Amino acid sequence: MPETNTETAAAAQEIEAAGHYVTSELCGEKLQLVPPGAWRQSWQRMLKAGDMDDFMERILSDDSYEQYLDLDPTNDEIGAFLNAAGEAGGEPLGKSSGPKGSSRSTRRR
Repeated sequence: MPETNTETAAAAQEIEAAGHYVTSELCGEKLQLVPPGAWRQSWQRMLKAGDMDDFMERILSDDSYEQYLDLDPTNDEIGAFLNAAGEAGGEPLGKSSGPKGSSRSTRRR
């Protein structure tokens, strides 16, 4: 039986609480980060607001955060890193397609 999103998110939170991370590559260096399913909403707001250093400080292990600062990556490199992290954590990132519309017409005659 496949895992549901709730089960995946719960597993990611357990990983975060236990100090476990997934690994993703940034500028040729492997960094450890909290699985995307365990990211707090406040962290997501930092990301959306473009507060990248604070966001990265929250999601990366201490050693990986220092590497991130030394690497000084581009936005494209950060995007690739986060997408790879999503795949590694079993939570592909990207835009949601949103709710599906009804196949039935709502117009009555």
